[in-house]
Amino acid sequence: MSTTWFLLGEGFVRQALLAGAVLALLAGLLGPLVVGRGMAFAVHGTAELSFAGGAGALLLFGAGAVGWGALVGAVLVALVFGALGLAAHERDSVIGVLLSFGLGLGVLFQSLYTGRSANKFGLLVGQIVGVDTGDLVSLAVTGVVVVGVLAIAYRPLLFASLDPTMAAARGVPVRALSVAFAVLLGATTALGVQIVGALLVLSLLITPAAAAARLTASPLRATVLAVVFAEVAVLGGIVASLAPGLPISPFVAGIAFVTYLICRVVGSLRTRRRASRTRVPSSSTDTSTSSQSALASQSPRPRS
Repeated sequence: MSTTWFLLGEGFVRQALLAGAVLALLAGLLGPLVVGRGMAFAVHGTAELSFAGGAGALLLFGAGAVGWGALVGAVLVALVFGALGLAAHERDSVIGVLLSFGLGLGVLFQSLYTGRSANKFGLLVGQIVGVDTGDLVSLAVTGVVVVGVLAIAYRPLLFASLDPTMAAARGVPVRALSVAFAVLLGATTALGVQIVGALLVLSLLITPAAAAARLTASPLRATVLAVVFAEVAVLGGIVASLAPGLPISPFVAGIAFVTYLICRVVGSLRTRRRASRTRVPSSSTDTSTSSQSALASQSPRPRS
């Protein structure tokens, strides 16, 4: 505990906490839309291309350019997803092709890099010591852009996510919104790769939203809960990783997974209670009907 309190006073830990808070906010805002659009696999594919972009920037320009390289790689592949992978029957195949390509390219770039092994390892599992002032600035700028776009286009984006056919029939620009959402998702995924790593970025963008969906069907409440769950997972994971000196990604994934299990249990209990309440009136009605039938059978019949 003393080690944790000591490290919390260090500047790089405070910067990591600020970066994690911004990332959790964006993940919580986008997560319910990702789940609603069935794009969990797309997050994984985007993370792999972001990993490739970060590894390429590390090879060519050094550790200081990893964040921008990851952002460029993620946005480019998000544009491809938005333009080519709109149809449900072809989305998974397009993502699978680009995912495998990005993973192979990233491994190649890492193999050619001859610098510190910690820089290569951090791209896969996250590295809080790598978050500096420049990364905080890029996080803040990206966060403002994402939140601003969501504030303007959230309602039509939600409509297009839940029922794209009806949205298109009502004149909503579904294709343009798909591309815009893919870019927002790519930018957020790139930020996640910097903090929690390419391997476990799904735990931040998908698990809190999936947990919130077990508790409520309201999009607004689900978004608020997803933000809260994501903040708890990221900030709790950073704090928990300080004393043992381990990467934060397993702690973030563990907290998010436990949260999902709890929400799943609570949601199942609530569903059972509602089902039992709906069965009570029907059972009482059946009892009343059977009682009336019994009385009718015992009453004297009129003589012919």
